[in-house]
Amino acid sequence: MTFVVLAALAQLGIQTTSFIAVIGAAGLAIGLALQGSLANFAAGFLLIIFKPFKAGDYIEGAGVAGTVEGIQVFTTVLRTADNKTIIVPNAKIMGDNITNYSAKETRRVDLLFGVSYSDDIDKVRRILQNIVDSDPRILKDPESMIIVKELAESRVNLEVRAWVKTGDYWGVYFDTLEKAKRKFDAAGVSIPFPQRGIHVYEHRQGQTRPRAALGTEEAETGLAESM
Repeated sequence: MTFVVLAALAQLGIQTTSFIAVIGAAGLAIGLALQGSLANFAAGFLLIIFKPFKAGDYIEGAGVAGTVEGIQVFTTVLRTADNKTIIVPNAKIMGDNITNYSAKETRRVDLLFGVSYSDDIDKVRRILQNIVDSDPRILKDPESMIIVKELAESRVNLEVRAWVKTGDYWGVYFDTLEKAKRKFDAAGVSIPFPQRGIHVYEHRQGQTRPRAALGTEEAETGLAESM
């Protein structure tokens, strides 16, 4: 219709070049404005069709995480753990990896505990096994595992791998950490932490001696650090 009107104006001797330029610019602006909306609409359609998540699921995607409150035509509404509402364009959700923490009925809780090299590993393992066995929320099948995962620089790392129902994940996670700390304290199991030792030396007549060996004599002092 637009081209018919322009052709008629041209027949009347009216210059239509400026009209064509204006219409072209307007079309480009509208196209750019609709580009994002169309992409979000298409992504919303795909979310509804393929259903990678549903309302009530806890997901992570597009750099944010939260419980899905609704999937709308152009956006997905998430509620964070601290009760904030995040509205995410659907195109960003579909354009990124989606992690659905609620997709399965069970999840594995992985907890790492570092103990001193001087501690008895079997004793530590028994403490952790007792914590696992006494928690009814931890499933018997699949069976839990307690393994020595790493001989680290200053500690031995043991990992607890326990299966729970998805809804119990965080409760078991935090409760197990607290129980382990209390039982370690009661049993005398130490949890190492990073330490820095500082050795003081004094320089005198071209010789370096420990300060303790020099008594109270005045000298130039230097510091040497060792981890």
